[in-house]
Amino acid sequence: MKKVLIAPRKYVQGRGVLGELGQYLKPLGRKPLVLWDPVVKQIVESTVRQSLHGAGLEMVEAEFAGEASAAERTRVGALAVQGQADVAVGIGGGKVLDVAKAVAVDQQLAMVTCPTIASNDSPTSAASVWYDENHSFINFECWPANPDLVLVDTQVVANGPVRAFVAGMGDALSTWVEAEAAFKSRAANIAGGAPTMAAMAIARLCFETLMEYGLDARRDVELHVVTPAVEKVVEANVLLSGLGFESGGLATAHMIGNLLSNVPECQEQGLMHGEKVAFGVITQLCLDDEMDADEKADIVDFEIEIGLPVTFEELNLKGVTRERLQELAEACAGPGSLCHNHPFPVTAADILDALFAADALGRQRRTFA
Repeated sequence: MKKVLIAPRKYVQGRGVLGELGQYLKPLGRKPLVLWDPVVKQIVESTVRQSLHGAGLEMVEAEFAGEASAAERTRVGALAVQGQADVAVGIGGGKVLDVAKAVAVDQQLAMVTCPTIASNDSPTSAASVWYDENHSFINFECWPANPDLVLVDTQVVANGPVRAFVAGMGDALSTWVEAEAAFKSRAANIAGGAPTMAAMAIARLCFETLMEYGLDARRDVELHVVTPAVEKVVEANVLLSGLGFESGGLATAHMIGNLLSNVPECQEQGLMHGEKVAFGVITQLCLDDEMDADEKADIVDFEIEIGLPVTFEELNLKGVTRERLQELAEACAGPGSLCHNHPFPVTAADILDALFAADALGRQRRTFA
């Protein structure tokens, strides 16, 4: 199988770089469509407008309606056409960025992502995750190219919600675990080939960075300060995880995380993507017959320490039965599931057993926390 690695054309990270957005956009176009939600707009509007004005760019503004859906993709695309935009810029969380990326592809615009939280690895990827109007996961869609520019202002990220930052670590924590499983099974990555040595090294570096600096970075973000630990973990959450998942491979952790989005109890809890993936990580660890017991415990302990959900109760599923999770397990074992990216067969019964083992392990490790 051929090896394929994909990546954004330019990645910029640092304190205050959002103020340089205009200069980075100038080579890409003259009329950027800026998609953001009201909360993000209130925080960064002054900086963005001043930067674009200073670069002589005319902004076409679009307010995000709240969900990465087909309807939102169409609506924002129409605004881009109406405003004659030549660059699509998503500023905000993963769903905003995913819609902006789709609009860029649909309207043949330059593609730019500016995450204001480091809650997932969407910003660097050539993919969008889609939900219906009830916030249930539908699928993900891959694009012909990655963003032309990814710009991450670490001061903006450090000023954001700690929970979002921690959720990003949950998403990033899966990168090595899944890439290793996919590598062992010779599964194709999202890039359309086998992972390169570079992709696997990046995935491993992502994991090691989180385990070494994650707790320090969480503490520093609580203080809204930018430290070397924060810079390292932002890079792990956004860049390393993004390159690692896309050019490395996915497996059970993300399949579980995506499907938990459709469970009403989890929706009621308002769980973030990375929080659901974090429980998926533990489930995958309990599914893998080659997983070292001590390393498995270390990963669960890390999740507990930084504040990720490790039990059914924390997913709003306390007392859940096997029958209640049977449909989820069957989807995991069905055709096209990421759970088949393991070097062993995976059945619905295997997934159910792993889910309940993950809950038991999480409860056990909490007694040592």
